[in-house]
Amino acid sequence: MAHSTQTTSPLRQRMIGDMTLRKLKPRTQAGYIRSVKRLAKFLGHPPQTATAEELRRFQLHLVDSGVSSTTINATISGLSFLFNVTLDKPEVLKMMSPICEARRLPIVLSPQDVRQLIDATSSLKYKAALSVAYGAGLRISEVANLRVNDIDSQRMLIHVELGKGNQDRNAMLSPTLLTVLREWWRYAQAEHKMLKGGWLFPGQDPINHISARQICRACRAAVTAAGLDQRVSMHTLRHSFATHLLEQHVDIRVIQVLLGHKKLETTARYSQVASRILREVTSPLDKLPLLTPD
Repeated sequence: MAHSTQTTSPLRQRMIGDMTLRKLKPRTQAGYIRSVKRLAKFLGHPPQTATAEELRRFQLHLVDSGVSSTTINATISGLSFLFNVTLDKPEVLKMMSPICEARRLPIVLSPQDVRQLIDATSSLKYKAALSVAYGAGLRISEVANLRVNDIDSQRMLIHVELGKGNQDRNAMLSPTLLTVLREWWRYAQAEHKMLKGGWLFPGQDPINHISARQICRACRAAVTAAGLDQRVSMHTLRHSFATHLLEQHVDIRVIQVLLGHKKLETTARYSQVASRILREVTSPLDKLPLLTPD
């Protein structure tokens, strides 16, 4: 991760070095640095001199300011790295505690809505990108980072390199998705929008891959064009992929592998939104003898 060292303090340089040693992703590093800067602004003095009581008051300040639980937990993660790793002062964190976040059920589209959304995309490029997210269950960052050579049409697999948790995995490549990708590849090659063996979804400069923000914008535009009233994001397509497989009675352990989940419990939550499976369950009330009025 590139950081300017002209005005970088020794503490920040040390923390950046510690994060680089552990090969933390640039996005993670930036988030951790923001956490430390937020603490320093609150304290009014260098973070390395902070006390446990000051960190407790800092978390109270975040709560009172209406900061979301997700942001507070992310801030604590950054400070944990600073005090546990860079400063070796874990005792300072003893009064901070992560917030238990409420887990909401994911929004899932019907197959008809997914079709409508993909058809409403503004270009073949975005049609292919959204098709990968739904057809293979990939995260938006995984879609953006795909290379042409990651598409294995012989084994009908998509190679996902260093997905979440820095883990490689293989995702499924359906015949329909392969057809869409080949259509996009032929068009991109003819228009010189794609380098040979380069990114599957290049940015404006083919040397760089498309950004997650660009894909998000295209998804939001497609949601509007399709007339969908749900709060749909790219991750909704991943949720829909998992739920629809579950409704097709695909083994949940197979879905776990396809999604790249470490824990089966993470995948199991889709059983709560698989409406077809819920409809197929017989209520114990229906097993009772017919109720007769008094």
